[in-house]
Amino acid sequence: MSFTKLSTSALAILAVSATAAAARDNVQVAGSSTVLPYASIVAELFGDNTDFPTPVIESGGSSSGLKRFCEGVGENTIDIANASRAIRESEIKACADNGVTDIMEVRIGYDGIVFASQQSGPAFTGFQPADIYNAIGAQVMKDGALVDNSFQNWAEFNADLPDVEIAMFIPGTKHGTREVFEEKVLLDGCEVTGAMEAMMAAGMSEDDAEDACLDVRQDGKSVDIDGDYTETLARIDANTNGIGVFGLSFYENNQDKLKVATMGGIAPSTETVASGEYPVSRPLFFYIKKAHIGVIPGLKEYAQFFMADEIAGANGPLANYGLVSDPELAETQKLIADEVTMGSNS
Repeated sequence: MSFTKLSTSALAILAVSATAAAARDNVQVAGSSTVLPYASIVAELFGDNTDFPTPVIESGGSSSGLKRFCEGVGENTIDIANASRAIRESEIKACADNGVTDIMEVRIGYDGIVFASQQSGPAFTGFQPADIYNAIGAQVMKDGALVDNSFQNWAEFNADLPDVEIAMFIPGTKHGTREVFEEKVLLDGCEVTGAMEAMMAAGMSEDDAEDACLDVRQDGKSVDIDGDYTETLARIDANTNGIGVFGLSFYENNQDKLKVATMGGIAPSTETVASGEYPVSRPLFFYIKKAHIGVIPGLKEYAQFFMADEIAGANGPLANYGLVSDPELAETQKLIADEVTMGSNS
């Protein structure tokens, strides 16, 4: 991709100096496929507008990126993990066990999770969490009883939906998008339909019932996608009735191929995500290994560049690609400047 060089004022945020000495001279980043396009844009602009090499940006999913991040400290480990969810306590412990004790958490902005289908496909115009749960939940309520899911068509449980086969393509378990999808759609749908109550009435604890609510059917109606959104798009292209789960920014950049449904009666947009009105949205992050600052040239400068008003602000290139700017951007900029780590004030 090609970008216009930034103005002098935009570059004023950096005191660009590539004099730090290290065996590896470029920043290395891995993780979330949702954050990938934003990080790729920033990396190219950073390489074009500073004296530092262009950072290497890899995908693989939030969990995979954080696992690599936590492997240890040193030039053979990555410097930054991109994530479409917050780091888990178990991951913080894994990091600490491998000597990664000082972690800087940077919230880059917000994104929505949307449900989209072929432009020329059936009229999927609006969903409720209950619809998604009834479509792919492992156990559902049918005629007042909790049973294994045997629904074949959407119209079987909601006459307002198209009478076509269920075919959903959802993020695999290593993706941060999956966790948000589970918590804000599947779990909510399980509760609303009465399935969770029925599970507990049958003797499950609340924790076990919540876990069961996140189980999806294994008969081919729901397909896990372990790759990035381009793989989901390919599946939708090949299946007229398919419904895919995408990040808002990916959808907005593929509107020639996809149409989006409302969720809970709210259409996903930058405005509805920013206001919190759209129910399925989440913050996006990257995590910096503080021990690498001053060792890997350009690491702190890359983070500062990424979060500059001209880049991550409401009028920057990331907003043009679909990122919802963080209203607390100035606080994040100070956090990076001061190298504040998680669980500390300094």
